[in-house]
Amino acid sequence: MRTELKIWLDHFDYHARNRSALPRQRTDDLTAHERRLIAGSIAVFQLGEQSEGRTLLRAAHRYEVIHQAESLEQVVALFIGEEQHHAALLGEFMDQHGIPRKEQDWTDGVFRHVRKLAGFELHLSVLITAELIGIVYYRALEAATGSRQLKALCHLIVADELAHVGFESDLLLSAQEGKRPIVRAATVLAHRTFFTGVSLVVWCTHRKVLRAAGYTLRTFLRACGAQFSFYLEPPRAARVSESM
Repeated sequence: MRTELKIWLDHFDYHARNRSALPRQRTDDLTAHERRLIAGSIAVFQLGEQSEGRTLLRAAHRYEVIHQAESLEQVVALFIGEEQHHAALLGEFMDQHGIPRKEQDWTDGVFRHVRKLAGFELHLSVLITAELIGIVYYRALEAATGSRQLKALCHLIVADELAHVGFESDLLLSAQEGKRPIVRAATVLAHRTFFTGVSLVVWCTHRKVLRAAGYTLRTFLRACGAQFSFYLEPPRAARVSESM
């Protein structure tokens, strides 16, 4: 794990020193129809990206001490900074187009509450659930708009999120290595059940954007499930790990 953490430390440190800026816009870059379509949805995701991460940092510190995972807390702090940068970029886009920000949302509140109850491994499971579904969502948002600025922003966020799930899946798989096979299988099953439930909630609350991108409930769940299988189900995850 130490070698992997050094790689991720270098990755997040580089991004922290080379932040991306919001692409420039044209005055007609976002149509009135598109603004109405995405306003409430993008505001929820912007809110979810701006967590201060204090609970996660405390959990990472405890895990680093117990498991001698040197630099973990530092990597997590940089990771949180990148998430906050996403929130800043989304907020800047919203401000430019007159989309009001949200102060609270029940889905974001549930996620924050669950994370407060969790140890580091469970915290990671909740985080990677949001990231994997977020990848599908931002790709849908990119497809649902003709705005070049928003398309570029979604593309930027997805690129970062793919690195995030690589980092989080590395940690989760490392944490599961010492467990008995039956415990690992039960853990994956519980995570898959939670993941599917969250996917259904995202569909119900963001279906206008998802439908505009061409998704049905079935194809959305399939796309989210494919992300989960690739990164987190043991047979596939083992093959990916061995190939790196």
